[in-house]
This record gives sequence, C-alpha cells and structure tokens, in this order.
Amino acid sequence: MQPLVAIVGRPNVGKSTLFNRILGRKQAILSEVPGTTRDRLYGQASWRDRSFLLVDTGGLLLNDAELASLPQAEIVRRTREQALLAIEEAEAILFVVDVLSGLLPGDEEIAHLLRQTAKPVFLVVNKADNEERRQDAVEFYRLGLGDPWPLSALHGSGVADLLDALVEVLPPVEGEPVEEGAVRIAIVGRPNVGKSQLLNTLLGRERAIVSDIPGTTRDALDTPLTWGDRRLVLIDTAGIRRRGRIQAGLERYSVLRALRAIERCDVAFLLLDAAEGLTAQDAHIAGFIVQAYRGIVILLNKWDLVPKDPHTFDHYVRLIREEMPFLDYAPVLSVSALTGQRVDRAVETALFVYGECRKRIPTASLNELVQDAVAAHPPASTVRGRRVRIYYATQTDVAPPTFVFFVNNPDWLHFSYPRYLENRLRQVYGFSGAPLRLLFRPREKRPAASGEQR
Repeated sequence: MQPLVAIVGRPNVGKSTLFNRILGRKQAILSEVPGTTRDRLYGQASWRDRSFLLVDTGGLLLNDAELASLPQAEIVRRTREQALLAIEEAEAILFVVDVLSGLLPGDEEIAHLLRQTAKPVFLVVNKADNEERRQDAVEFYRLGLGDPWPLSALHGSGVADLLDALVEVLPPVEGEPVEEGAVRIAIVGRPNVGKSQLLNTLLGRERAIVSDIPGTTRDALDTPLTWGDRRLVLIDTAGIRRRGRIQAGLERYSVLRALRAIERCDVAFLLLDAAEGLTAQDAHIAGFIVQAYRGIVILLNKWDLVPKDPHTFDHYVRLIREEMPFLDYAPVLSVSALTGQRVDRAVETALFVYGECRKRIPTASLNELVQDAVAAHPPASTVRGRRVRIYYATQTDVAPPTFVFFVNNPDWLHFSYPRYLENRLRQVYGFSGAPLRLLFRPREKRPAASGEQR
C-alpha cells in the first residue's frame, strides 16, 4: 500500500496550488473520455521513482471562538474534521504557511498539534518567490518544527528540493499481510449498488452490514476466502460518490480508504446498478481503477430487477462500451448479489483476469507482431516529415503487463499510435480485463568500435 502524504494549513496559504504543482509532475492518463481523471482532492504522485498518495485538505482552523464567529461555522467545523482525519491517516505531513502574511496565531495552533505527532512534518513556507521573501522564512523557526522549506508553489521554485527530502522519509511500499499467492479482489462502486451484499453472498454469511442506506460501509474490509484450490482476499469498500456529493468528515475519508483499496488489489469488481443504469460517476470510478493499472471485471448487479428481452444484455454491453470506451477490454457480466445469480462466474472471471495480468509474451513473438502492425499501419510522420522507427520491443514486467518499445525518437510518436499497438496486442494475445502499460524509449547508440569510422 502506497504511503499517504497530507497537505494541511490555514485557509488561503496555497495548499491546493502546491497539491496541483506536485501532481503536475506525474504522468497522467491521456484520454479525452470524461471520468478517467482522478478527483482533485486525492491524487497519485510520484517523484524519483517513488509513488505516494497525496491528499489536499480545506483550511484548518483550531480556535473554536474564531470558528464560531464565522458565517459558515458548521462547514468550517466539518472541514477541520477532514483535515484532522487526514493527519491521522498520513505517513508524512506538509504544513503550509504564508510568508506574506507572516506567522499568525492560527499557524501556532496547528504547529502545536503537529508537534504531538511522531510523523515527519515539513514546514512549507509558501509564496517565497524572491530572495527577500526566502530570508523572511526564518521567522517560522519559532514554530518548533525544524527548518522551514521556502518555496513558491505557483512558480515551482523550491518544490523539487522539498520532494527530494519528502521521498527520503516515506516508508517503503508494503504489501498486504495475506497468504502468499492469495488473489486480492476489491469490490468497488457507487453507494448502494450492492457491494456488501455481494461480499456476503460470496461468503455465505453476513460479514458486512447490508443496508439500503448509502454509506453504511466506512472502512475497507478484508476477508480471506478459499475458492476451490485458490486463496482469495475479498475487499469490501465504501461507496465512492461524486465529489460534490461527498459529505464532510468521515465519509470523505472512507472514500480515500476505498481508493487505497483499489491500489492494493489485484483485480477490481466494478459494480454497476443495472436497474438504475450507467452514470458519469461509474466512469469516474472506472478511471481510478485504470489509473492504478489493476485488473477489472464489470458487474451489472441487480439483474433480477431488470425487465428483459433477448437483447437486454447486449444493449447494456453496448452502452458500457460507448460510455466507457477506455474499458473496452474489460469483461462484463450480469449478476444478482441478492439471489446469487452468476456470482460464482464473477469470481472465476476475476481469477482468469488475474492470470491475464500475469501473462508473458515471448520476445520473438512480440517483435513479429510489432513488425506486422507497423507494416499494416506505419506511424504517421510529423509536420516536418520525421517518422518514428520502432527497432524492437520487449515485455519487461507483468501485473500490469509492461512493454517497452525502443524507437529513434519517442517525441515524434503520435498519441494515437500506442493505442493502435495496444489493440493489436489484445487482438492476438487477449489480455482480457488486464491493463497494458506501453513505454517508448530511445534506443541507446552503440559506442563506435576501435578503428570504426565515426
């Protein structure tokens, strides 16, 4: 499970600007399809080959008298609950202050709270975008949180040094304490689509509370299960709402735990409410799974409530492919968690996808496929007539299957060509439900041999 880094501080000190600046350094999914981008509140960041989850929080006010005087005191109070929960969940904390406003009582109150934690705290002095302001940052030594980190989140100066120090203190990515070889399946979806009911049906007993009230499940529940000769771990999660409908306090951070459950699973069941139909939030949640490079099986739950004709299932599949074309590789099943209809087949499909995520293609076969693909559809030339030349390809990893293509210049590659190569890989080798990662690197030039003409 990836470490979590929380950004906290008073209102209007630049927390969200820093959040966006850090996330801007990662490679995002390139897609025009709505729903494939993560919610701004949470994001997966990376620096120097270290990945971590970053959470932005609202302005933190700890003074109850000051809070009570505000016109929207209840909203601010809930915002405080969110920030405190983020501090509790995090492995490291970025405490942001404003060099322009100087040291204020609100900063001292937050610093007092943070001095009581054993977690690494970085005192980020924001808006220090010139030498005079960087010198003014020494005032914040009075907070007793060590050396200040003067930077400008808006312009990016000083952020790289902060991230260098941050990744040094982050704990290593840890696997789940499960049996060797156990397949981890996360059950994710919007609230009240039947996630806990599916878990209980698979177990044959009530492990999770089943309720029609959205939001009943707060934490991700891990439950071991033996399935034939396979060992599974089922992870039930809280429903992921659209950001505007996420209530303050505990519910928002139960969503964070659901996102972390996706990060640590092998295969995700994406539950859709067949009776209600496909929504934009379903595509949004699918984007979380895609960005985490996890296997996926789409389950149309509550199938027992859907009026049917011979073409009903095909209609639903066609709708899913149209609304979520970035998941055209994911198998789709109709199930009923309540009656148990096809839930066994859902697990068997998840195990099949698990195997697809670990499939390896021999290098010779892979390069033969690439040669045929290039011959059938060569890469487009640039406006200056330059054309990418693919020398060879190799599979470097599994889960997700990762392919490295060595080319003359990756910058000349049109954005559509990786998708074309991915489609050819899937046509020949399947990879049902498995995300593929395609990387393009320049081929290293061989050093000239002694006596060879240069």
